[in-house]
Amino acid sequence: MRFGVLGPVTAWTDAGEPVVIQGLKVRALLADLLAHEGRPVPADRLIDDLWGSNVPGNPAGTLSAKVSQLRRALEDAEPGSRSLVQSGPAGYSLSVSDANCDALRFSELVAAGSLDEALGLWRGPAYADFADNAFVETAVARLTDLRLTVLERADLPVVDLAALVKAHPLREGLRAAHMKALYRAGRQSEALDSYAQLRDLLLDELGLDPSPELVALQQSILTQDLPHARNNLPAALSELIGRDEALADVDASLASSRLVTLTGPGGVGKTRLALAAAAATADRFADGVVLVELAAITPDALSVANSLTDAVQSALDLRDTGGSSAVDRLAAVMGSRLLVLDNCEQVIEDVAALTDRLLAVAPGLRVLATSREPLGLAGEVVWSVPPLEVPLPSLSVAAAGECSAVQLFATRAAAASRGFALTDETVADVAVLCRRLDGIPLALELAATRVRALGVRGLVARLDDRFRLLATGHRGAAPRQQTLHAMIDWSWELLAPEEQSVLRRLAVHADGCTAEAAAAVCGEDDVLDVLVRLVDRSLVVPVEGTRFRLLESVAAYCVDKLRAVGELESAHQRHLAYYVSLAEAARPGLFGGEQSRWLQLLDEDSANFRTALDRAVATGQLDLAERLVDALAWYWFLRGRHLEAMRSLEAVPGSARAGAWRAGYMYLLGHPDAPVERDRWVDAADAMGLWWIANAASDAGDLPTCEAMLERALKRFEADEDQWGVAAVLAARAKHAHVRADLPALYDSACESITIFRALGDRWGVLQATGWFGAHAELVGDFDEAQRLHLEGVQAAEELGLWPEVASALGMLGWTSIRQAQYESARTYGERALRLATEQGQRSTQALAELVLGFAARRTGALDEASERLQALVDAARLQKESVLYLSIVLEELGFVRELQGRPEEALALHTEAFQVSVDFDSLRGMCWALEGIAACHPDKTLAAVLLGAAAATRASENYLMAATETEDLDRAIAAAAVVGEAAYEAAYARGAVLSPAQAFALLVRQ
Repeated sequence: MRFGVLGPVTAWTDAGEPVVIQGLKVRALLADLLAHEGRPVPADRLIDDLWGSNVPGNPAGTLSAKVSQLRRALEDAEPGSRSLVQSGPAGYSLSVSDANCDALRFSELVAAGSLDEALGLWRGPAYADFADNAFVETAVARLTDLRLTVLERADLPVVDLAALVKAHPLREGLRAAHMKALYRAGRQSEALDSYAQLRDLLLDELGLDPSPELVALQQSILTQDLPHARNNLPAALSELIGRDEALADVDASLASSRLVTLTGPGGVGKTRLALAAAAATADRFADGVVLVELAAITPDALSVANSLTDAVQSALDLRDTGGSSAVDRLAAVMGSRLLVLDNCEQVIEDVAALTDRLLAVAPGLRVLATSREPLGLAGEVVWSVPPLEVPLPSLSVAAAGECSAVQLFATRAAAASRGFALTDETVADVAVLCRRLDGIPLALELAATRVRALGVRGLVARLDDRFRLLATGHRGAAPRQQTLHAMIDWSWELLAPEEQSVLRRLAVHADGCTAEAAAAVCGEDDVLDVLVRLVDRSLVVPVEGTRFRLLESVAAYCVDKLRAVGELESAHQRHLAYYVSLAEAARPGLFGGEQSRWLQLLDEDSANFRTALDRAVATGQLDLAERLVDALAWYWFLRGRHLEAMRSLEAVPGSARAGAWRAGYMYLLGHPDAPVERDRWVDAADAMGLWWIANAASDAGDLPTCEAMLERALKRFEADEDQWGVAAVLAARAKHAHVRADLPALYDSACESITIFRALGDRWGVLQATGWFGAHAELVGDFDEAQRLHLEGVQAAEELGLWPEVASALGMLGWTSIRQAQYESARTYGERALRLATEQGQRSTQALAELVLGFAARRTGALDEASERLQALVDAARLQKESVLYLSIVLEELGFVRELQGRPEEALALHTEAFQVSVDFDSLRGMCWALEGIAACHPDKTLAAVLLGAAAATRASENYLMAATETEDLDRAIAAAAVVGEAAYEAAYARGAVLSPAQAFALLVRQ
């Protein structure tokens, strides 16, 4: 019988069936007994708790009846459970322990540091259905406080911490966690605002100041001393035994050298030692410690170099969207970081080349590699991982127990067989076993799993036989490798035939698989029971509870077994077929409410998809390759893996489906031949293909062509009743309306789009539409609403892990801050957006961030900085064959910089070009800005007044807002034109008021 109080008070049988307890007083009695956690409660105390002042006529008898009812309910549910309710001289009690009561289990897990598991026990507020009763008040307060303490230490997202801070506004631990999470999300100003809120609350309500620790945290945020660290090291599942000296040596090597390579044979423990060393030194690296697992990359990949950069970018959570080379971008974002490259030996030359380039251009980077051979680079410290220390013959129990090999074996054997211990009877056999296995950790752990079945003496006897059998095999291998192979071979022959079949077929997977994938590749209906048995034998490793993978040495062994029985090709083919079908099954889930779950599932199998595609292309199965890339193309976009998508799509050059995707990706990557590729496939493209190309091409500036493609796509989506497609076209229309400053069209398109996307549950789509709502709010001057919507976008994108979208929303927040004259906030948002956009390779968002920083610099008087940033944007835009969307506004701002620098001729040329670009985009708003800029620096002041009149009239007719931050530029232009005298100025201004911007500009051209 089990009891729960972390939520409504509940009881379950050991089989998980709920126990029905009739009667409010009987359930209250159970709650009261549970609140005392096994301690006896006097009868008069229970009577007072249950009835208060409304005591029944025979209180003792009534209480006894309620106790009997509780016992009967427990007994009916699970025979024998009535004895859990006990009575004695001190009162009544309920027999509970951490094994059958969630509150006690919670406290035990917290003490052990298992925070996530502890939090997983909660189903709602403690004693939820009796929380108002005084008899549980103390227990509720204690459990709630302990839960909050755990939440302060847990790694929670910003949105969850914000809710907790709102519920507990004076709790400093939660406030500190909230501030750190905001800061690490790039929201420094919000972190400081959170501190200020607490400081004011403490002063107003308690007359206190924040604690010194919280003050110190605020100072760290102000000075940006907290690192934006990323750490993906897995938690250690067991203690690292016998490696204290090795850890100290590796630590010292990392302190003095930038490249340390741990070498040694398979199974010696290179990976375990590297992970432990990385965890121990993590505090040294402000940007974190990142593990990159390379075991899934094989020499027969389509491009080993590209696969390596893909693996590093994936580990860093970067998006490979082009621009500079992938290696250069990796180097640019390394900062102060430790990169752990695990299992380099399969592709050692390519790993060495990548490592050499990264170390050369990223001075804050250090690399810790594991390999069976050195990388062979200058400055490399090669640290050979030794086997564990083995005991000499005839050592005492105490002396043998000092040897690390014995310590490891004894610990693992005791875990496998509870009766095992290192004693006078077992020490000699353990010593022989450790020496015969040469102290190889993997071999010792494999052997330890068999102690329960065979005993140590049986292990030694069988090991002797196996060694004699394999004495002449693998002549070219080192002795320790022979020993390990013998150990795996011996373990193999202990398996049943069905276990051998499943184990060898698992070897074709890259970086693990699910039980469903294992069944498909093994050609079985269900292999979960077999997988569990293989996990028990330490031949298969469980990963996060739902996935399984082979140890490296075991996988290599099993590939040989597959080849020997002639199953390698058929296993590879089943692997290919399964992952094609998985990708196709996943694709619909990426367009609705299950988007986040499917993204995670596809993330987990990225290596398997790459392996499957390599297989399809290498064997000429282009139909399967085409299906695979078509199914994954949208996933690659959502995850920002543009270069991976391009390489994969280019593997099927004759496919129309792949061609449409490829054209869009070429636009995203800024490829000059994108229009050619578009024209090649546009006639054959379906509705999705048309929308995809048009949406991707919109930033390139050819809006009329894109709009025509969107209209074709919309008709097909409507005919097919494809609501997602309709919403996607509407979001793209909103973008085009924003370029033209068509406020009604922008609002209507965004409104319709978000309504449909919300109904579908597509969070990516909601994010797009929300961004355009924010853009509309900014254009009409509702800056508070614009800020709220863009912050909502940041949070939604963070939850989905869509970092390019986070960068974009941050950039829009920066622009909104510019319009509000909040230039420090604009800088903060712009710098965060630029850093993320650079990491993700998002050129359009990089431009937005640079634009924000350039505007902030000009408005705060930093003209040189503004000139440098804005001129770089102009130079980059002019390299494109077509005008980019941001060019007009950047030219205008740079024109104002030149005007303030006293260079009116250059300013006039820039504003004139800005007007012409605005005409190309049909942007009346841009034309108004350009006319006002021209007026500020044109030598003919009468003409300047005409231009100002035309701009003002158009602004009024189109309801174009002029923010307070823009009036300074206009005031200078008016003052410059007013030198002609009041009457002449008014007359010229009135002449301009009846002209369109194009007509007014024509006057300038005719001069």
